[in-house]
Amino acid sequence: MRSLSDIDDLEFFAAVARSPSLTAAAREWGVTLSAVSKRLTRLEERLAAQLVRRSTRRLTLTEAGELYASGARGILQDRADLEERVGRSSGRLRGPIALHSTMGLGRRHVAPLLRAFADAHPGVAVELTLSEHAFTIAGSGYDAAIRVGPPPDARLRLRRLHPNRRLVCAAPSYVEAHGAPRSLADLADHNCLVIKENDADFGVWRFGTGPDDETAVRVTGDMASNDGEAIVGWCLDGRGLMMRSAWHALPLVREGRLVQVLPGVPTPPADVFAVTDATAFLPRRTRALLDHLADGLAGRLEGG
Repeated sequence: MRSLSDIDDLEFFAAVARSPSLTAAAREWGVTLSAVSKRLTRLEERLAAQLVRRSTRRLTLTEAGELYASGARGILQDRADLEERVGRSSGRLRGPIALHSTMGLGRRHVAPLLRAFADAHPGVAVELTLSEHAFTIAGSGYDAAIRVGPPPDARLRLRRLHPNRRLVCAAPSYVEAHGAPRSLADLADHNCLVIKENDADFGVWRFGTGPDDETAVRVTGDMASNDGEAIVGWCLDGRGLMMRSAWHALPLVREGRLVQVLPGVPTPPADVFAVTDATAFLPRRTRALLDHLADGLAGRLEGG
């Protein structure tokens, strides 16, 4: 993702206008609130107009701010359209792509696929940020975010890159020592390794085929982490049961290092999605990258 100093005033203010607050804009750029406020002040001084009513909790545009934001969006769209037409005439993909991804999937699959994409398209500069923190893509400076789980805000533009579900697994040594649960009620008698992801109710495992058929089961255990790799490592060591995405767990099951338990109990979809800002133009290079990720994930996660 480009730094605050790398973007022009039009891009800067269009992004600020999409953000819920100046604090949120600063967080997504990875800079201080002061840096965003100073940049905004310089812009207002240059234009001799107040664009935003200052508040750390809520961002409100003035009449001049609404006018400038609307004009900025139009100019940026025109510029993107022009660059798209020029790029199409040359037949080459050009320009930067800033991508955000969850840690585990990003390390294992997205990063290698991006390397192949960059090799095939030397005119494209790709930047990948890995983080488990939830964020709002509007105004973030990212072109797309790769996430695992149920679709987020329906107002966002979504593309399903690969189907995925979660599995409950254990090491053979754990099953030999403690047995395997035969029903959801049996989970209360097992040590469950819990992953803490974002603001989710991390002590709850969900089963069923989807939102209209879902059973929430509260589980407990003596070890928890915000890192999926740590959870998998503990599970492999025979510390307890884990619920993990099929893209991560199924290869270990096939290798015999883990055993799937409760195989007859369905789990809700936890598909791999690309999330983009529905209000932003999606350049050809970004669409091409998402096509590449969808094709690549299908090949790498076949049967997952």
